[in-house]
Amino acid sequence: MASPPPNGGSDPTRAKPDRNLALELARVTEAAALAAAPLVGMGDKEAADQAAVDGMRHMLHSVQMDGVVVIGEGEKDEAPMLYNGEHIGDGSPPQVDIAVDPLEGTELAANGMPSALAVIALSERGAMFNPGPCVYMEKLAGAPEIADLLDLDRPLADTVRLIAERRGCAVEEVMVVVLDRPRHKEGIEAIRNAGARVRLILHGDVSAALLAVTERSRVDLLWGIGGTPEGVITAAAIKCLGGQILGRLWPRNDHERQAALDAGYDLDRVLDRDDLVAGDDVFFSATGITDGDVLQGVRYPTLGGATTESLVMRTRSGTVRRIRATHDRAKLRSLRGGRL
Repeated sequence: MASPPPNGGSDPTRAKPDRNLALELARVTEAAALAAAPLVGMGDKEAADQAAVDGMRHMLHSVQMDGVVVIGEGEKDEAPMLYNGEHIGDGSPPQVDIAVDPLEGTELAANGMPSALAVIALSERGAMFNPGPCVYMEKLAGAPEIADLLDLDRPLADTVRLIAERRGCAVEEVMVVVLDRPRHKEGIEAIRNAGARVRLILHGDVSAALLAVTERSRVDLLWGIGGTPEGVITAAAIKCLGGQILGRLWPRNDHERQAALDAGYDLDRVLDRDDLVAGDDVFFSATGITDGDVLQGVRYPTLGGATTESLVMRTRSGTVRRIRATHDRAKLRSLRGGRL
């Protein structure tokens, strides 16, 4: 069967990342989070998303890289900033693919709810999977110690029991995080009938996956049908953490199915983290916008000041950094044209 088409091909002579860009990416997600934070709880998800996009894009052009947005805010006509195919960075090497979600959880931020994030992932050019016409995919994600147990073709109940056996606990102690959607009704029932528990979330595939692979988390597994772009971003994070994500494209209707087949996608193929992000030097950064289980959101402890918490990772070094930063908002506004 045909494999998904490449993202424009792969040039073996391209310059690869040869320095740690992770801290520069932390500045990018911090900028997005700080820009969106004043709109948290204001009920306007479009304005919050636009603020995050503006903050992220402004900072991205200062990063020394020749980047192409593979996973962005949409097509050029629909998203004037950070659209798929946009070139970002200052144009100097290395040549890299970029996946962005300036505000993961737009409704979470608009309603002042937990776990909204600003997220970016980076890999060498040609390494990121292009989802094409497929907006959704079925996903399973878990930590390194259960990575070999993940199987999209096995009944969920059996997988839950295997996880309990591997962890040496009762099935009742296993927790699966699932998006609260009607399409997940049967899967949720299967998990609960097996004796395991379900943690329902309204939005936020990436933050939920991070929860499933984070040490000392009470969540053991992510399952469900969610965004394919978020799946690519999640794969970058999980690759840094050593866990695993499996995904299978899930067309929403016959038109989308036919478009995917015409483009050469194999809809039966199960994609793992290395299929979704094939590079061996992957970077990931996330900054909390609202408080969540993984990251603290933007806070204002003093007049004119703000704090952020970010998770920054790189596969080559295996380094995972948790960065807490204090920002002078007046200085940031002067540097960024009054955007913050």
